[in-house]
Amino acid sequence: QVQLVESGGGLVQAGGSLRLSCLASGTIFRINAMAWYRQVPGKQRELVATMTSGGNTNYADSVKGRFTVARENAKNTVYLQMNSLKPEDTAVYFCNAQGVTVLGIGTNNYWGRGTQVTVSS
Repeated sequence: QVQLVESGGGLVQAGGSLRLSCLASGTIFRINAMAWYRQVPGKQRELVATMTSGGNTNYADSVKGRFTVARENAKNTVYLQMNSLKPEDTAVYFCNAQGVTVLGIGTNNYWGRGTQVTVSS
């Protein structure tokens, strides 16, 4: 099966930076897109950033100019560099792999368990 494991979350002061990483493991043939979502208690999970295997990116308006998504396709890894963090960025950040083709299983989407990011004012 496929597992996504996030790392890099933590506590940081406003204006600081964090770098999240997500490694997808398993017998993976191909991943179409990898994305980061975030969620705060009582609210819907929202898209933060997406990057396709071809390098196309998409960002939420609230993070444009501050966050950068990157991928290492050969390592099935996606990163999220977060700069100029604000208290409103506080959330659990989830890694999402879309269109994951696993030999013998097919193509599905997968989620990580999330990593907490807390930005203090």
